Amino acid sequence: MPRYPEPIERLVRELKQLPGVGEKTAERFAFHLMRRGPDACHRLAETLLAAIRGIRACSGCRCASESDPCAICRDPSRRSDELCVVADHQGLAAVERTGLYLGRYWVLGGLLSPIDGLTPETLGIGALDERLSGGGISEMVLAINPTIEGEATINYLSRRYGGAVPRITRLARGLPRGADLEFADEVTLSDALSGRKEVSR
Repeated sequence: MPRYPEPIERLVRELKQLPGVGEKTAERFAFHLMRRGPDACHRLAETLLAAIRGIRACSGCRCASESDPCAICRDPSRRSDELCVVADHQGLAAVERTGLYLGRYWVLGGLLSPIDGLTPETLGIGALDERLSGGGISEMVLAINPTIEGEATINYLSRRYGGAVPRITRLARGLPRGADLEFADEVTLSDALSGRKEVSR
């Protein structure tokens, strides 16, 4: 017998799909939303749908954007010979918050994890090949979380593009192994960005 009426059970199941949300947190969220009432829930649903419908992937860097190309790709003051590779838009936003990096970006859309079905093909590495085929990139900055999957991705990218890009660097001090970029404060991430180092090939 279900603990709650079926509509609440369905809501809890959906909320549990969010990262970091377990059973108890999903229940708290569900009952909080119900207490807010129909108008607040309707606004939340409309806002969520508007975000999904109004956002697309930039053709220049693959970041989430309202326009194509995105504001960063349109900015003529950005250095076009530097390319910062990040796993996702949160990583891009974290690097941007430092105000130190003034080059271009490439968003992978995840990290290599064959067990989860994330391979070079599913990450669109072919599109990155095309992006680099024109040359002109003097440095590739790998701003990727230092997790097991992140390290595998860094190693793969450094081997793949070692002959095509003169300098491949990664974030250095300030980020402990296993840390997520989006949770790093600006000072820590600034140190890591300033102290980036060559990736061994």
